[in-house]
This record gives sequence, structure tokens and C-alpha cells, in this order.
Amino acid sequence: MLDQALKDQVKGIFAGLQNKYTFLISVVPNHPSKAEIRSLLDDVASCSEKLDVQETKGDALSFSILKNGEASRFVFRAVPTGHEFTTLLLAILNQDGIGKNLPDALMADRIKGIHKPIHLKSYISLSCTNCPDVVQALNILSILNPNIQHEIIDGGINKAEAEQLNIQAVPTVYANGEQLHVGRSSLGELLGKIEALSGTEFNAAAAPAKNYDVIVAGGGPAGVSAAIYSARKGFSVALVAEKVGGQVTETVDIENMISVPKTTGSQLSANLKLHLDDYKIDVLENRRVIDIELVDGVKNIETSLGEKLAAPALIIATGASWRKLNVPGESQYIGSGVAFCTHCDGPFYKGKRVAVVGGGNSGLEAAIDLSSIASEVTVLEFMDTLKGDQVLQKKIEGLPNVKVITSAQTLEVLGDGNKVIGMNFKHRNDERIEKLELDGVFVQIGLTANSGVFADLVETNRMGEILIDANCRTSQPGIYAAGDVSQVPYKQIVIAMGEGSKAALSAFDDNIKGVQLGVVDEALANA
Repeated sequence: MLDQALKDQVKGIFAGLQNKYTFLISVVPNHPSKAEIRSLLDDVASCSEKLDVQETKGDALSFSILKNGEASRFVFRAVPTGHEFTTLLLAILNQDGIGKNLPDALMADRIKGIHKPIHLKSYISLSCTNCPDVVQALNILSILNPNIQHEIIDGGINKAEAEQLNIQAVPTVYANGEQLHVGRSSLGELLGKIEALSGTEFNAAAAPAKNYDVIVAGGGPAGVSAAIYSARKGFSVALVAEKVGGQVTETVDIENMISVPKTTGSQLSANLKLHLDDYKIDVLENRRVIDIELVDGVKNIETSLGEKLAAPALIIATGASWRKLNVPGESQYIGSGVAFCTHCDGPFYKGKRVAVVGGGNSGLEAAIDLSSIASEVTVLEFMDTLKGDQVLQKKIEGLPNVKVITSAQTLEVLGDGNKVIGMNFKHRNDERIEKLELDGVFVQIGLTANSGVFADLVETNRMGEILIDANCRTSQPGIYAAGDVSQVPYKQIVIAMGEGSKAALSAFDDNIKGVQLGVVDEALANA
């Protein structure tokens, strides 16, 4: 099942294993995926003398991973190929304590603070690009906390179960029988939702205070570039981010990174993290900035883990998030007909009728993707004309099952209490209201800047973008902004990287020219 080149890679990955692991398969003899799961796990086990495979008779298909004979607290009810193959490898590496996505000590302490039993179920699709991050995060929770159990459930193999729960978007996470989360997420966000459900004994206030020359908020291309350029100039740097890679991790194919003809969002994110590792940068992942205070020019920052950080220079590179319609019915039916990712959720709408709201590049690309899956695709654009690239518009024109309606204002998402059944929109040219009968709505109306926590300190425009000059300086001395969170035009990866580098160089330039940005007072910072 695995070709020799991939086996050689896996052998290298598993070369440092210290413990013995067993794939324990439980499967009904006539299960259609029995041969596939056995072939996959046999091939993986052949890559290390520390791995073997055992099989027992079961009533469905699943497998667990035993560490030195002791069962893990997570179970795969799936054949983890495709995007989930990395999840399988990390399930072993993380149990061995050598996985590169394991959280830092403070985050691990927070995970261990949950003392009530939590049974998690994540419903996934092998075509979903957001699912691996969620599954891997939940596996980490179960590895570090004996009170947490996790089942990884492929909706394709377990169709009846997924249909009974009316799952129409992945990943969908249940906790103790109740829906906890739908869609992409990070370890920090998922843990926060579990803490809200069960409570926690973690004491965030116990975290020590630290001083730096530069603090970078955000871990996308702009933030990573800013952190690396700052470190190369000799600054002590902390990078605070929910996830290194940021919004980039959602991008499937990237073909406009100059000198890199083709890559993926996940690969680029991994490379960003590898590059950070080359420098002495404190990467504080799985948290975000929740408060900032200026004292004599010093930027005193608090993270969502309670850490206190202080620096004379702050670079804001928190990027942007998908915008929502904010109309009745949208929030109610997220995961039950309202979706944001065609790659993840498109397969649920095979032969069904869907609408794509948004006529920019992302909307047209979504419509093109869905045209090969859905029976009918309707694109609704608020403006009088489509805003996407001409090459995409031309492609749309040649698709017989795609209809475009411009000057359309979405009014309401309609549902029957369980799932989406349609939507109402208004023709802006004549005020006429029309109802579309639909099975799903994909929202593709662009991004909104993640600037909220900084909005009282720096000037923003009406869209929330932080206003900067040509050197990435904001209205507040010693605070810089870069990438999608700023008003810089053309939200592109290469531009974000350049802007992040520029912000770091501006901070350095201000420093050597003696611009008074603020001097960290040791007593104040540690108060």
C-alpha cells in the first residue's frame, strides 16, 4: 500500500522510537475495508522493529495503539490514509514524547488541569484538510490527560452513525454525547471549549513574567517573517500565536510562491515552523494576546494562558478570519448546511443543490469545485459584477450547472430545525425578494481583520484593518502591523512575508536611531 520511497521516509521518522507499539485491529471478518486497514498497518509496522500488528474479531472496524502492551486512550474508527496518514504517524511519535506538535510545558499543564471524564468523538472525512489538525489536537489531549478519551470516526466508513447525527460538515466534535465544535480549530480553542464544559484546575495566574526586545503577535507568514528578521538583528523575540502558519494552513494548493512552483498550505506551515526553529525565538503557540497595556511606552501583554510579557516593540501580525453573513439562520445551521470550506464539506453535497455567497476569487473557486459534486450551484454576489479574476469568470461561464446572480443581498438562511432547506435573498436593483430551495450554503465573502484586542491602541479603518505607513508603523510609537491585519492591499502570502520583514526592520531602525519606544522597567514588568 505504501511505496518504497514513503516507507523509507517513515523508517527515518521512526528511527528514534524508544518504546514498543502494537496496532491492535478489531474488525468484523467481512468488513469491506478489512484488507485496506491490514495492508496499511502492516506496511507502517514494517518500517520499525518497534512496531507490530495484531488482529481480533470485532463487530465493525477500528484499531487502537498499544504502548508497551497498554492501550492508548484514542481509537481510530477509520483507515487513516490521505490527509490523516500524518495523524497516524504522530499518534505514535506523540506517545513516545518526540512528536514535533507536542505543546510546551505550560500548555501541557493546562491540559492536565481537566479532572472530569471527557469522551470525545471526532467525525471526519479523509478529503478534509482541516480535520487532521483537530484530530491531532484531540489525540494530544488524550495522551496527556488520563481523563480524556477520543474516537476518530470516518463518516464514509460509519455512514449510518453520521447520518443519524445529521452530520453535514467535518470535522464535527462531540463531547460526552453533545456537539462541541464544527470546523477548523486549534488545540487552544478546543481545550477552551472542553474547559467551559467540564471546568479546570489550571491556574493561569501562576505563569511568570518575561521581558523581550520584540513581541510578535501572530504566527502566519507575516508573523514568522517578523520574528525571524527580528532575531537575525539580535533582538530577543517572543512569538504568540494560536498556530504557526495561521490562515495559510487552510490553503490546499499554493502556486504563486515565487521560486516554489507548487506547495500546500500544510507544507508551507511546516516549513515556517522549521525556519523558526533555526533561531532563538520563544514560540508561544496555542495561545493568543488577550490584553495589552502601555506603561511609559512599554507594551505589557497578557496571553490567554495568563503569561505576562513585556517589550518596547510590538509587531501585530494576527491576520484575518473568514467573514460571516450575520443573517438569521446562519449560526444556527453551521455544520448542518452552512459551511465555509468546499474541500472539507463539499463531498456531503453530492447531487444536491448549493449556493455560494460571494463572487470574488474564493467564491468562484468554491463554485468551480462544487460544480463537479453538486447538481446545481448558484453564486450570489452583492455587487453589480463579479470581482474574481477573469480566468475564473471564464471558467464559470463554461459550467452548465452553475448560475450566477449579481446585485443579490442575502437576507436569511432557512432550515427545518435540523438542516438547511433554502435561503432568501433580495435583488438590489428592484428590491424583489426571492427564495432559493437549497441543501447547503457556502459562505465565501472574504476576510475580517483580527485586530479587536488592539483597536483601542492603534487607528483602524472602517473594516477593522490597522492603519500603517509605508514602513509598517502604526499610530502608536513602538507598535507595528504587517500582513492581512493591516490595510495593505492584496492579501497574498508573499506580500505578508515582505510586510512582516519590513515591520521588523522598521523596529530595528527605530531602535538604532534612538527612537524612544519604551524601556522595560524590571520591577514594573514583574509586578
